[in-house]
Amino acid sequence: MNTIKVLSLLIAVAFMNGCAPSPSDTVERIPFVEDLIKQMTIEEKVGQTAQITLDVITQGNGHSSNEPLQMDTALITEALVKYHVGSVLNTANNRARDVQTWHHVVSSIQKVALEDTRLKIPVLYGIDAIHGATYTAEATMFPQQIAQAATWNRDLVYQAAQATAAETRASNIPWNFSPVLDLGVDPRWPRMWETFGEDPYLISEMGVEVIKGYQGNDLNSSTTVAACLKHFIGYSTLASSGKDRTPSEISDISLREYHLPPFRKAVESGVASVMINSGLINGIPVHSSHDIITGLLKNELGFNGLVVTDWADIENLHNRDKVASSHKEAIRLAFNAGIDMSMIPYNYVQYYDLLVELVHEEAVSMERLNDAVRRILNLKYKLGLFERPVVEPNSAVFSDAHKKLAYLAASEAITLLKNEAGLLPLSQNTKVLVAGPNANSMRTVNGGWSYSWQGEKVEEFAQDYNTILESLEIKFGKSNVVYVPGVEYDFGGRTYLDEHQVDIQAAVDAARNVDVIILCLGENTYTEKPGDLSDLMISENQEKLAIELAKTGKPIVLVLNEGRPRIIRRFADSMDAIVQTYLSGNHTGDALADILTGEVNPSGKLPYTYPMFSNSLVMYYHKHSEQSKTPEGMYDYGGGVYHQFGFGHGLSYTSFNYSNLVVSQEEFDENDELWVSVDVENTGEVAGKEVVMLFSSDLYASLAPDVKRLRRFDKIHLNAGETKKVTFSISADDFSFINAQGNRVTEAGEFTLSIAQLSETIKLLE
Repeated sequence: MNTIKVLSLLIAVAFMNGCAPSPSDTVERIPFVEDLIKQMTIEEKVGQTAQITLDVITQGNGHSSNEPLQMDTALITEALVKYHVGSVLNTANNRARDVQTWHHVVSSIQKVALEDTRLKIPVLYGIDAIHGATYTAEATMFPQQIAQAATWNRDLVYQAAQATAAETRASNIPWNFSPVLDLGVDPRWPRMWETFGEDPYLISEMGVEVIKGYQGNDLNSSTTVAACLKHFIGYSTLASSGKDRTPSEISDISLREYHLPPFRKAVESGVASVMINSGLINGIPVHSSHDIITGLLKNELGFNGLVVTDWADIENLHNRDKVASSHKEAIRLAFNAGIDMSMIPYNYVQYYDLLVELVHEEAVSMERLNDAVRRILNLKYKLGLFERPVVEPNSAVFSDAHKKLAYLAASEAITLLKNEAGLLPLSQNTKVLVAGPNANSMRTVNGGWSYSWQGEKVEEFAQDYNTILESLEIKFGKSNVVYVPGVEYDFGGRTYLDEHQVDIQAAVDAARNVDVIILCLGENTYTEKPGDLSDLMISENQEKLAIELAKTGKPIVLVLNEGRPRIIRRFADSMDAIVQTYLSGNHTGDALADILTGEVNPSGKLPYTYPMFSNSLVMYYHKHSEQSKTPEGMYDYGGGVYHQFGFGHGLSYTSFNYSNLVVSQEEFDENDELWVSVDVENTGEVAGKEVVMLFSSDLYASLAPDVKRLRRFDKIHLNAGETKKVTFSISADDFSFINAQGNRVTEAGEFTLSIAQLSETIKLLE
């Protein structure tokens, strides 16, 4: 059944049963805010719902600021005094600024808000600080979300978020458009690296840690920021093209089983704001869906915070999606659907005038407008902006401790996928050839949203850090390192796909005089629409480079520096070792060098399934029918699920043995708590970290069950020869699923619990 139809049915039933109050009835009433709302005119209320980009109020042509950056007091005054604009986002001219500049920018805005507006309401400033304070020059750049997921280390993720919050707030920005809780299920999608991978439970756990790290115990702090979940909901499931912002077809079962749980858990954790999916689900733009925004998010999940659009997405209802015949109709649809704040970002006068008209015409009710304004002002109040709209610059926040944390996160993210004949670790006197387009670039190890939107300005800001090549030269000694890229990116090209200076033969010739080749392949930086792909295969030039170097007979360590898994099937077997760095930030090179030489034992695990074929993009929690066993009497045409590396895969320089899997009881009912324990022993010669994963399989159900699902995980450290008992608690709720009627149920029957190669079958009683 259509997602929207099912949601409408569920919401209608709730209303008939009298258990779904208006979302405005449940939003916190703060006396200070309520008094302010009573004083506000319709125009002042409408202005609070408008969010503009910084370029609009700086000197320039309105879409691109002059350099050096200068605030334009007249433009600020027009926006804040005449049109009562309540929020500003982004950076000017798409580039990072130092802390002093950010202080000047925000102070200039707040000065007008507090001195020249009637009610002295401060402006709420927001930014995409997704792996560090993205647009602050001094910021610590942590691994991107996909790499943080690969650490499987909740505490590291929490600490990275905490550090990011402190550095973002020190930049006078109290609102962070992060984390992304979309499923990373389609590697064609250019935003996969912004996710925590493909598994709903892993995403949920990491998402909560980020929110705790950003928001702390008190939003009114100089070291915390308001988090913003994105993108609610279903953004990452793309019907056919795999390209950004293209339509999705999602059943209600799939929406609720896989997409909704991370958002539900994040809302329960107290997240302050939510950003809406820019795309369409089943033909309906999410920004126009009352069923999704108000019915599902605000009513069912009980979200009482601020709902903001993505970039220009109300305008897109008219300009792109053609569901609104005018901009006025687009605003009516979105605002009545439950949008509280519109990221306009340029045409704010039109938005303001039209929403004022709609309110006067009663096409948008005063109740709806007050609800939106209440949510906005509540957040400003909780952030302490009325009493402290600006914080003094504090460069001490950008500390060596944060840099050490970023290095640690990179070292735990980097994942050893293959290590034939124990090639790794390498001796530091090994003579190596370093090749490939990703070997000598700070841009590629950081990815997009790094000092600029597409990451093209990284080299300007990251000069104090080491590229992979520079780290290897330090580690092995310059005399032992030969650098011949063979293929290079055209960083000045029109797209991130452009490559130039292709001289594969030069790299092949250089390989004759070395012991080992370290081949650094992957992707140039991109994000969102500019990162769209038409072919998931790694580039032809890089593939040819790998194949030709393999013909030399020299051992090859393939280093993959990529935001999504690109197909390497044609040469993977000829690589002796394969290491995935993802986009692990400014410390990628140093962490990788320490792993390659054994100073750090790799402990990363894949947070997604690495595909072998472009036409076999299947998650680990697929259905049994997708395994395509050949029917009796038929020829075996090789059907089935193929992957290069499985979800959760990752090797170590030591070995771990699992034994004594024990479940507290073989039979249980819906009220029982089960305890599952297993002994893990480090049977190797060096200390290492291991991720212990508990999976469950429903043997039979009324709806075809997934092959298996991740239920719990823990990352432990074991010295050589050490054994630890790991214990997990689970209940009947952990075996629930969305049935054909759209209800979450747990059905009686048998389930298999598995950890590593061990398994036990248990039974849920009627």
